[in-house]
Amino acid sequence: MDEQVGKIRNIVLAGHAGAGKTMIAEALLYNAKAIDRFCRVEEGNTAMDTEPEEVKRGASITTGLFQYEWRKHAINLLDTPGDQNFFSDSISCMQAADAAVIVIDSVDGVKVQTEESWEFTASRNIPCVVFINKLDKERADFDQAFKDAKEALAEPKLILLQLPIGAKENFSGVVDLINMKAYTYTSDGKRQAGEIPADMKELAEAEKEALIENIAEADDSLLERYLEGEALTDEELNSALKKGILSRIFVPVLCGAATPNIGIDLLSDFVVNCLPSPSDRGDWQAKDPDGNDVVCRPDPDEPFAAFVFKTVADPFSGRLSFFRVISGKLGSDGTFYNIGTDTSERFNQLLIPAGKKQKNAAGAVPGSILALAKLKNTNTGDTLCDPARKIVFDCPPPLPTVITFAVEPKNKGDEDKLQSSINKLIEEDPALQLSRDAESKAILLSGRGQIHIETAVERLKRKYNVEVALSLPKIPYRETITKSVRVQGRHKKQSGGHGQFGDCWVQLEPAERGAGYEFVDKIVGGAIPRNYIPAVDKGIQEAMVSGPIAGFPCVDFRAILDFGSYHSVDSSEMAFKIAGSLAFKKAAVEAGPVILEPIMEIVVTTPEDYMGDVMGDLNSKRGRVLGMDSKGKNQIIKAHVPMSEFLTYDPDLRSMTGGRGKFTLTFSHYEIMPTQEANKVIEAANKAKE
Repeated sequence: MDEQVGKIRNIVLAGHAGAGKTMIAEALLYNAKAIDRFCRVEEGNTAMDTEPEEVKRGASITTGLFQYEWRKHAINLLDTPGDQNFFSDSISCMQAADAAVIVIDSVDGVKVQTEESWEFTASRNIPCVVFINKLDKERADFDQAFKDAKEALAEPKLILLQLPIGAKENFSGVVDLINMKAYTYTSDGKRQAGEIPADMKELAEAEKEALIENIAEADDSLLERYLEGEALTDEELNSALKKGILSRIFVPVLCGAATPNIGIDLLSDFVVNCLPSPSDRGDWQAKDPDGNDVVCRPDPDEPFAAFVFKTVADPFSGRLSFFRVISGKLGSDGTFYNIGTDTSERFNQLLIPAGKKQKNAAGAVPGSILALAKLKNTNTGDTLCDPARKIVFDCPPPLPTVITFAVEPKNKGDEDKLQSSINKLIEEDPALQLSRDAESKAILLSGRGQIHIETAVERLKRKYNVEVALSLPKIPYRETITKSVRVQGRHKKQSGGHGQFGDCWVQLEPAERGAGYEFVDKIVGGAIPRNYIPAVDKGIQEAMVSGPIAGFPCVDFRAILDFGSYHSVDSSEMAFKIAGSLAFKKAAVEAGPVILEPIMEIVVTTPEDYMGDVMGDLNSKRGRVLGMDSKGKNQIIKAHVPMSEFLTYDPDLRSMTGGRGKFTLTFSHYEIMPTQEANKVIEAANKAKE
C-alpha cells in the first residue's frame, strides 16, 4: 500500500439541515489549527459556509470543502447541505468520500434528509459512523435519539461506542467503551482523561459487553475466542471495528456537542484510527467506451483516472472543478482526457480546497480531492482519464426537478444575458434546469423546490447583476371540437384589375384524443384545381392556432375538403388560403368547442402515516388515483392530475408529510376540462385580451 494514500481520509458530513454539520466541521478545523478562530453559524463567518446566501439563511446551500491535517493524516472534509432543496449537491459530493459521518440532532432525532443520506450511502456502499450532536441543548435526549436512529436506520445495525456524561446544560464529556475511559472537557474545550463516574460504571460495563459481542461478529476467530470466554485486547477490538465498518457489518455511534467543542477531538481520532483510507476502500468499477467493466485500483502506478463531483463558477476568478482521484497520479501541471466531451484539457495549477480559499498542491495521488481552475470543457459528473485507458465512472445524475417558474428579466435587453447567466448557475448546480416554452416563448427555470429557485434568483443578481421576476408558467391549454359540421368558406373581393375568389366546403369532425390535426382531400372532378388544395390546408392550419373559445390552439380534429368552386382569372393560392381560414373559424364555433387541459401522471411516495392526508388532497385537486403499491416503509400512489392544480404541489406535499413525501410529475394526455373550471380559464383569457 502506498504510504501517502494510506494517510488520506475522505470524510463527508451528511444528515438533515440543522443537525449541526457545519459546526462540527468548524470544531474539527479549529482543533486541528487549520483555522485561527472558532466561529459560529449564527455569526455568519464559518469556514465552510462561504456563500452570502448561506450566511443570510444560516444554513448550507452548497457543499463546503476543506483539507486539514490531524496526526500526520490529510483529512479531506466535505460538509454537505441537509435541505431537500439542495440535496442534489449533497449526493454528488458524497460519492467522492470514503466514509460518511451521519449527524443526528439529539433534540429532533432522525429526520428526512438523515434517512436520504443513509439510503445513498447504502446505494454506494459507503462506510458510515453516526454522530449524535447537540447533547448540550435544553431538550437533548441521547437515549431517544439513539432509539430513533436504530428504528429508522435499521441496516446495518448501530452499535454504541460512546456514552454521554451528564445531560443538557450538565453535559460535560463522553465515556469511551473500548478503553473504558471517561473524557471530560473544560469550558474552553480542553480534554481530560479520567475514571468513569461511579453512577455510570454499571451501565458502561453492560454496554461494553454488548459492544464486544457486536464487534467480534466482524471477525470469526475473535467471535470464537469471545464465546469461549477469552479476553480481547483493545488493539484487537479496534482492528475488528475498522473491518466491520469497512464491510458495513455495523455502524458505530459516537456522541458530543460541536458548539462547546465536546467530543469532536475524539471524532477526529476515530476518523484516523477506524475509518478507511482510499487504499482500504479498494477497487472502483468503471466502464470502457464499449460498456465493458474496467477495474481501477487505488495505485499511483496505474493509469490516471478521476471524476469531477462539483463545479464552482465565479464571474471574477472563473470556474473551479473539484475532482477525486481514483487511480494514477498527477503533477502540478499537465494534461488529461475527458471522455464525456472527447477533449484533452491542459492544466497548470493544482489547488487544495480550504473553504473560501485554495492553496497550491504539488501533485495528486489516489484518494486526493483537489480543484482545477478554468477547465473549458469539463463539467460536474465528467470522468477524467489517461487517453491510453478511456473509461467512465458511474456518477449519480441530478435529482429530478419538482417545481417550475417563468423567469423574466426586470430590465429590458437582459434576456440574452439572463440565459447565459442561468447556464453558468447550472454549471455549478446541475439540479437546476433551463427551458423555453415554445408556445408562450417564456424562459422556464425548474428546480428542487421554491427555496432552490429563490436562491438561484438571488445568486443571479449577486454574481451576474441580472434581476428577474418570477411567475407561474402558463398552462398549455388546448381547444377541440365535439361534433361534426360542414360549412362553406367563401372569399370574394373585387377591386380594380384582378379580383380575389376562393370557395371551399369543409367538414370538421372530432378525432381521437392525441391525434392532432388531419387534412383529407376529397375533391373530385376538378371542383378546385389541385394547385389550390394545399392553400386551403394552410389556411386552416394558420387559423387553428387560435381556437374559438379562448384563443388556445385547436387540436384533435379532421378537416375534410369535399367541394368548392373557382374562377379562372380571380382565383389564387392566397384567396383559397383565406377561404380555408374562414371555413375553419365558422365551423369551429358550430362544432361544440371545448377546452382541453393537460393531465399529468403523478407518482407520490409517502410514509403510510400520511396516506390519508395525501389521498384526500389528491381528490380535492381533481386527481384520479390509478393504483397504490408499497416499497419498504413507504406507500406509492399513482394518479392522474390536472397540471393547473399541481404547479406548486411541492410545498403542499412537504407540509402534509413533514418533508417525507416525494413525487415525480410527467405529462400523460389531454382531457376535456369541467365546465366550471373552463369558464374561469375563458374569463381569464378574455381579460388578458382586453
